[in-house]
Amino acid sequence: MATNCIFLPATSIFRLPRRSHATITRSSLTDQSQSPAVAAKRHLLSLISDQDRGLKTQSDSQKLTQIIDAIDSLAAIGRSTVTTDKSLSATWRMLWTTEKEQLFIIKNASFFGTSAGDVLQVIDVEQKTLNNVITFPPDGVFFVRSDIQVASAQRVNFRFTSAVLRGKIWEFPLPPFGQGCFDVDLALRSLPLMD
Repeated sequence: MATNCIFLPATSIFRLPRRSHATITRSSLTDQSQSPAVAAKRHLLSLISDQDRGLKTQSDSQKLTQIIDAIDSLAAIGRSTVTTDKSLSATWRMLWTTEKEQLFIIKNASFFGTSAGDVLQVIDVEQKTLNNVITFPPDGVFFVRSDIQVASAQRVNFRFTSAVLRGKIWEFPLPPFGQGCFDVDLALRSLPLMD
């Protein structure tokens, strides 16, 4: 199965509440005036709002199917859009993923006496870089650098180049390994919640 991740820009406009259960209020008048893309994104965000970035989804195959179906529906809306241009360059906050290594780190952050904070991707298309960052407040971080190459209108290839686990007064370099690709659907990444 392919790995799925949902990211939003890491700006105050798109911040979700830090509580474990987000409250989403809906009205029939609001729903009737929404574009299909906005409605699809709201539905997806409601599905992932209580999934602890994907940790809970690992043991709930029905919820996983619902989320993947919602991702596929939203992706179909933007299928013909070029998403690997400069608009991809930003800092993105990961809201949900099926990526096992990230979920393992998030779940086991208590081993370092903390919990996982923000999980970010910093992408610079012009500089051809991708940095994955998992924060461990107040002073820790797991940082993975990658080179990227745009492969098509919606696909980016990547190759890990370095990795480091840092604490307040220590640093542990790790050997980078891995390469692959990811498909970019900016409707998932950046579609505003309102028309």
